[in-house]
Amino acid sequence: MIALLQRVTQAWVDVNGERTGHIEAGLMVLIGIERGDAAQQADRLLERLLGYRVFCDAEGRMNLGLEDVGGGLLLVPQFTLAADTSRGRRPGFSQAASPEEGRKWFDYLVEQARLRYPRVETGRFGADMQVGLINDGPVTFWLQVRPG
Repeated sequence: MIALLQRVTQAWVDVNGERTGHIEAGLMVLIGIERGDAAQQADRLLERLLGYRVFCDAEGRMNLGLEDVGGGLLLVPQFTLAADTSRGRRPGFSQAASPEEGRKWFDYLVEQARLRYPRVETGRFGADMQVGLINDGPVTFWLQVRPG
């Protein structure tokens, strides 16, 4: 399971002109589901997202996690994160989960996030989304929890 997380001052997702998710300061996270991902990968990724120290403490050091600062968490499914871009000019998606598996594990991740954290918003799986954000820093990290 892959997460591209960005520390933001605000972020939002629109689908067909409807705002499906919006947060103020916090993390906007694009989520890619890979073949072989399961609850174990989702649980570990969520643990990392909630505690990953990307927010500054009083000394200006990145020593605080999302739970420490009480920011928003915007989870957005993004199939293309699982692309193989190692050769040629066209990405391959053989490592990406099937749409059914992708939806299952994205929904599971969201459900677990909402059980553990009070400020969770989402995009819509399988939809054509418009995502906006104001990256704070900019601070962007790639996290991956490998299947198996």
